[in-house]
Amino acid sequence: MPVPVIELFILLSSLVALRAFWDRRRRRGTPYPPGPRPLPLIGNVLDIPKDYSWLAYTDFSKKYGDIQSFHIFGQVIVVLSSTKATKDLLEKRGDIYSDRPEIPFFKMMEYEWVLALARYTEKWRLGRKILDHGLGTGAASAYRPLQQLKVRLLLTRLLESPHEWEAHVELLQGELTLDTAYGYEVKGRDDKIVEASRKTSQMGSETALPSDLLVNGLPFLRHIPEWLPWFSYKPLARIGRDIGHEVVHEPIRFVKESMLNGTARPSLALKNLQEAERLEGSERVKVEKTIREALATLYTAAADTTVSAILTAFLAILLHPDLHIKAQAELDAVIGRERLPTFEDRPRLPFVDAVCKEVLRWRPATPLALPHAATEDNIYEGFFIPKGAVVFGNTWAILHDPTVYPEPDAFKPERFLNQDGTLRDDPVLMSAFGYGKRICPGKHFADATLFIVVASVLSVFNVRRPDPEGGSFSYSYTGSIISRPNPFPCLVTPRDNISEELIFAESMAR
Repeated sequence: MPVPVIELFILLSSLVALRAFWDRRRRRGTPYPPGPRPLPLIGNVLDIPKDYSWLAYTDFSKKYGDIQSFHIFGQVIVVLSSTKATKDLLEKRGDIYSDRPEIPFFKMMEYEWVLALARYTEKWRLGRKILDHGLGTGAASAYRPLQQLKVRLLLTRLLESPHEWEAHVELLQGELTLDTAYGYEVKGRDDKIVEASRKTSQMGSETALPSDLLVNGLPFLRHIPEWLPWFSYKPLARIGRDIGHEVVHEPIRFVKESMLNGTARPSLALKNLQEAERLEGSERVKVEKTIREALATLYTAAADTTVSAILTAFLAILLHPDLHIKAQAELDAVIGRERLPTFEDRPRLPFVDAVCKEVLRWRPATPLALPHAATEDNIYEGFFIPKGAVVFGNTWAILHDPTVYPEPDAFKPERFLNQDGTLRDDPVLMSAFGYGKRICPGKHFADATLFIVVASVLSVFNVRRPDPEGGSFSYSYTGSIISRPNPFPCLVTPRDNISEELIFAESMAR
């Protein structure tokens, strides 16, 4: 072994030993939560797969319990796999666990504007206040006419080109969020803002976790020069930065131009920019920047999460013909065949509502919730959680706990119904939207969108397998932090002539 290599080995071994000594002194003998034994230097990096990490964490929870720890390149990762643990830490101790970890590759892409992953600062609180006021329980009902209008446009598109059903769903979500956020009317499926949003969401979904990119575990790699293309992350970061810049600035520029020429439509951007006009100087600049970034986060975050839920609903309906029949029978009994469902019908459609709840539980769009970060050393259940630890709520494990949801892999809407057929409230299901102070601010909007889509589509369409007698049917989901169904064959056809005439009449009335 050459002398320099021996010296390097001795140096690294000494650093590891020194780190272990100071770490143990800091913990005063209090153990980390249990987990697989880490290897020197790299820790548990080989134990956690890049894709579908929530499944690996769920398997580990069966061996190590509801709170586990992992070590990746010196970073402590804590995974919570029960409602009790997430409630105790992420809610009851929210002042300690509401921060987000710094994501090195996001910093390279200048994605500090992504409010969902922003640090727990005054800037985040201001942005969150904007979204909470605009999308909270009371405000969400104001968007129902828009949601119903856009969903009925979806029905027309499904009738005209049913084979493009997945593209229609993605377009629907782009229309809803951009209209709500900016009063912007989408110009077809090739709309440049919709496309930029989709690319930004995909980029963020595939690069956010420590296991996604090596640079997230070894931040010094971000300094590798671009002339080393096989090792440098700078070219990829530049692509993300350019797309993100368009997402943040183009829509708000549209709103400001519309305000000047008097054509601005009602939106969150218009309301907040008008309020900001009362401010002056640097304060106004700061507030407008927060508005810009909060609203960009709104529609990029919804680009994949709500679409994932709707696609999962199509998949579940397709896989369960009996569910299909039962939901349509309830719709026909409550609404009849002369009109389409509205939000006012929701209290009288418990089975359809239960289908939507089971969609969120069965295949949550974020099966591993966005990471939290501890802002100080903490002890929980006799275990040490250090300042700076990355803390995940394993939503998949929580919503697939067989003691809470028997046969968790089965799609069973009945689990959300009481014996008398009324809808059963289930606070655990809120795990699908995150935890504590970082829970999704658009949860009410997303829930309402999912309901009106499912109710409206089933009232006038059959959603079937192309080959109902063709034997087995396989499907899969993406393995990134936002998980959605991979493309699958689906036949969407009108129930009968009555349905076609109703869709046509609704389109003429718009």
